[in-house]
Amino acid sequence: MAKVSSVENNKRRLRLIKGREKSRDALKSFIALKNTDFEQRLAAVHKLAQLPRNSSAVRYRNRCELTGRPRGYYRKFKMSRISLREFASAGLLPGVTKASW
Repeated sequence: MAKVSSVENNKRRLRLIKGREKSRDALKSFIALKNTDFEQRLAAVHKLAQLPRNSSAVRYRNRCELTGRPRGYYRKFKMSRISLREFASAGLLPGVTKASW
């Protein structure tokens, strides 16, 4: 099990990301426009920098929903390799079979 604080911090980041997503995307698209005035773009960059760091999607870490493990994460199942193996062996994941040849 991962530390509870790490999992909670990640949940807090996800809430911030979802809450500031529109404003962040609007600022980024404005900055990307090359035909706008330099001062306006610089002001947009400053506004973007003023947003909380944790509202950036890059800071979100994919974690296993069962254990909170950050490594060996399978996006398709939203769980770590260890949990995936346990569930697949128990037959709790439909369509997943153990390879044998």
